[in-house]
Formats: sequence, C-alpha cells, structure tokens
Amino acid sequence: MADIKIESEITGTVWKIETAVGNRVAEDDVLMILESMKMEIPVLATDAGVVKSIEVEEGANIAEGQSLVILEG
Repeated sequence: MADIKIESEITGTVWKIETAVGNRVAEDDVLMILESMKMEIPVLATDAGVVKSIEVEEGANIAEGQSLVILEG
C-alpha cells in the first residue's frame, strides 16, 4: 500500500486537528482545519486510508506545500 501525503494549499495556522493516528478515513473526510486571514479552511483526505502520521500540531504555522498528514492507502 502506498503512502498518500496531504499537503497544505495555503500559508496559515493549524487551528484544529480533526483526526488521529490510526483512524480510518474516507475520501473527502475533514482531517484538520487551517486558519488564514481569519478564514477557516478544511483540509480533506484526497483518498480513503488510515492515518499513518500527523506532521503538525495545533497552533503551528505552516507554509504552502508543507506536509500535514500521511495516509496509508
């Protein structure tokens, strides 16, 4: 099974993490919420899988293209 890397599409802050390592997620499930310019932007699973690792913590500043979550497909 291939790993699926979920990356940030924006620069912002991790507002809330909605999943945990080991959770099974479906395509389009919300993994976390980012905050940028006072807007909340959900980060969605691009494929179904199991959360292998969460690469950031709540409150962390993140850059566009930064790895957020690794799913095991």
